[in-house]
Amino acid sequence: MRTDGSGLAVLALLTEEAPAHCVAVGKSRLRYHRVGANRTNVRAYYATVFLHKARNRARNEAVKRFMETVRGSVAFAFIVLNTVFWCMPVYLLGALKPLLPAPWRVPLATVMFRAVDGWVVCVRWLASALGMVRLRTTMAAGDGMPALHLEGSYLVVCNHQSWADILVLTFAFLGRIPQFKFFTKRQLVWVPFIGVALWLLDFPLVRRYGRQRLRANPELRERDQQAIRRACESFRERPTSVLSFAEGTRFSVAKRDAQHSPYKRLLNPKIGGVAMVLEQVGDRLDAVVDVTIVYGGDGGTSAVPAPSFWAFLCGRSPTVRVEARALALPSGDGDALKTWLAHLWEEKDAAVQRIEGSFAQRAGASNASR
Repeated sequence: MRTDGSGLAVLALLTEEAPAHCVAVGKSRLRYHRVGANRTNVRAYYATVFLHKARNRARNEAVKRFMETVRGSVAFAFIVLNTVFWCMPVYLLGALKPLLPAPWRVPLATVMFRAVDGWVVCVRWLASALGMVRLRTTMAAGDGMPALHLEGSYLVVCNHQSWADILVLTFAFLGRIPQFKFFTKRQLVWVPFIGVALWLLDFPLVRRYGRQRLRANPELRERDQQAIRRACESFRERPTSVLSFAEGTRFSVAKRDAQHSPYKRLLNPKIGGVAMVLEQVGDRLDAVVDVTIVYGGDGGTSAVPAPSFWAFLCGRSPTVRVEARALALPSGDGDALKTWLAHLWEEKDAAVQRIEGSFAQRAGASNASR
């Protein structure tokens, strides 16, 4: 049985047996003195101790939340200013692009993406300086696959949980593979600074139509596919990493249950975007890069729900595990591609659960060492 203050309190309050001693509070420690049994005084004392501890916990939690808010505010302000700064060269070079001969546009686009690299370097430095996140990245190549490099072109397939996924991916792969291009909503073009930059950098901007609208007007689907094909043409001009969130939306338990997904930590994958990229630029791609992201708590001792973008800036998910592996491009299309993607998702779901299990093991080892 425990003999510290909390154990004595439980004994006094629950069994109503007076302990052989009570506690007098000193300036720096608790000192034990032999006294006569006085149940009322002991119970009142420990009630006061519990109240004092509860107040301290509440005060510490309030201070922690305040510091997280300060961290998030500083990070958000820095990202806004950093975005404005690096958008200026993108705007300037993007305005010159239509005026230049075609052979000059490819090196110009390369310079524009160096500005994107500069943006990522600054934000990654900020994340390290403020203690927002600590990445644990594992890179592996499949059998017979070459190592990833900046001159290659890749299809990157990743699970999707949060808006923070984009930052995590850019942090993890900076200097390892070319900067990402990904399909994004056309409505984002109206977001200040970022929207125009995405358009100038030739990101595929697509519209999302509801099923009912597509049934009423099937031409909308063809119009969107034509826009995707035009965007894919730019992927051939220079080394590119095409990012695909095959689930199509961010994971949540409610969405998983609504889809009747067979996976515990993933939604059902959709082959549309993957099939389109393989059809249009499959001959230019060197490999598929399968990426799995899992968010963890402080010290990597527990898995936590994927944070919102604001929670990520506040540092409420300080440990992130990223596992990546290079795979051969799938052969075939249609049913063969569905089978390949389903198998990939089974392995990814198992990887997520394995990483979450490693967090739990780390927590157990940490508790055992105390």
